[in-house]
Formats: sequence, structure tokens, C-alpha cells
Amino acid sequence: MSAWHVSGPMAERYASGSAAEPEAWSLEKHIESCGPCAVRVSTAVQRSPAGLVLAEIRATVLAGRTPAAAPVRWTARMMWAAGPALRGAWLLSLAAVIGGALFLAYGVGFEGARPLLLALSPAVPLAGVALSYGRYSDPMHEITAATPSGGLRLLLIRTAAVLAVSVPLLAVASALLPDPAGPPGAAAWLLPGLALTLAALALGSYTGCRIAATVLACAWVMAVLAPLAGPPALAAEAARLVSGPDAQAGWAAAAVVCAGLLAVRRSSFDHLESV
Repeated sequence: MSAWHVSGPMAERYASGSAAEPEAWSLEKHIESCGPCAVRVSTAVQRSPAGLVLAEIRATVLAGRTPAAAPVRWTARMMWAAGPALRGAWLLSLAAVIGGALFLAYGVGFEGARPLLLALSPAVPLAGVALSYGRYSDPMHEITAATPSGGLRLLLIRTAAVLAVSVPLLAVASALLPDPAGPPGAAAWLLPGLALTLAALALGSYTGCRIAATVLACAWVMAVLAPLAGPPALAAEAARLVSGPDAQAGWAAAAVVCAGLLAVRRSSFDHLESV
């Protein structure tokens, strides 16, 4: 078979959409391996009415990529990445915990306000994790789960957003509360909070984040508040769970174990519908 090339009229017919299907198929196959013909066809398409419309759309899109529009797009991306955890009920719950502790300390004079806040602090991020990912909390879960950035990667981004909001606010609230004598210290809850958060993610690879976070939060609150008989008992229980080198070392080891399990189970978030 002799070699052939796309003629000018043939390129014009293709660009206008009037070329017969066999002729269009043959042209498309040919320009895959013929650079000059590909340039000829591209030029014809750019001069066609459809090409002019595409050029206008392209110019409009590029005009939107200005430095002034960049902060808006960045904010939108951050809100999408942060997900439901940084909107609505969880933020209200966080504000209620902090506001309630401050009210008990300065409005009522409750001496156990700070131990109470430190006892509840490790469970606060778990509520944000429960709302971070999954079909029950994210109306766009089916779409985000199918994207390359979905799965564990997006869940970790949203978990980091939860911690970035809750940790500083809880730390500031702890510093504002009256400091009773003895443990627990203001930062004693950080390692337990990290370990519980990683445990919720690891357990969530089996049961889903909502169930895992709920179970762990309830277990923690019961462990702290079950022996409650007054502020001294609360402070003693919180100190037993989070204070001292042994307790902190145990929480650090638990965080490492949970992180390792999460790494092993990372692929489960790609197909676990109930996450």
C-alpha cells in the first residue's frame, strides 16, 4: 500500500464534522504516527467554529488562574480536605467542652474543672475522626473515595485537620483553668489523645471510623468517670491513666503499635464502604 497523507480539504472536512466515518477513522489512525498531518489537522480544527469556542473556554479558564483567585481556590481545597469534621456539630461539641470547663471553674468554682477537661480531652479528637470520612458523615464520600487522593490519604489529612484545631484550643483552655496541686499536668493528655486517635484509625480499618471512634471514646470516658465520687477522685483517676513515666511510656508504645497496624491495613480504606 502506497503512503498517503491528510490533504487540506480532508482536514477541513474532519474539522467541520462533515467527514464520513471511515474517512475520519482513517485520519485519526494516521495522525497517531504522522506529525506533519497531525499539525495540519490541528490547525484546521483551531480555525473551525468548534476550535474558536474551545479557545475562548481555554482563555476563560486561564484567566481564572490569577494570583487573586488563588487564595479562594486554596481555601476551598482546604475545606474539602478537612471535610465534615471542621464544620457543624464537632466544632460545637469542642466549644461546649471548653466553655463548660471554663464555666465550671470560674462561674461555679468547681475545683475539678481542670482534671475534668484533661480527662475528656483525649476523647474530643475521636469525635472529629468519626465525622472525617465515610458515607454516613460525608455526602461526597462516593466521589472522594474513587479519587486517587481518597482512602487513607484523605482520612489522614482530615485527622490532621482535627488535631490541628482541637490540640491548640484544648491546650489554651487547660492553661486558662486554675492549676490544682499535683498531677495530671496540662500536657499529660497529649500522648493518650494521639494513641486513641491512631487506635481509632487502625480499628476503623476493620469496623469503620464511626464505630471505632465511638467505642474508644465511650471506653475512655467510662474508664475516667466510672469511679467518680468527687473532684479528688477524678483527679486521681486522670492522674493514674495519663501521668507518670510508666503511663506516658505505655501510651507512646500504644501509639507506635497502632501506627504500625494502620500502615499494614492501609489498603483496606480503598474498599471499605462503611469507613
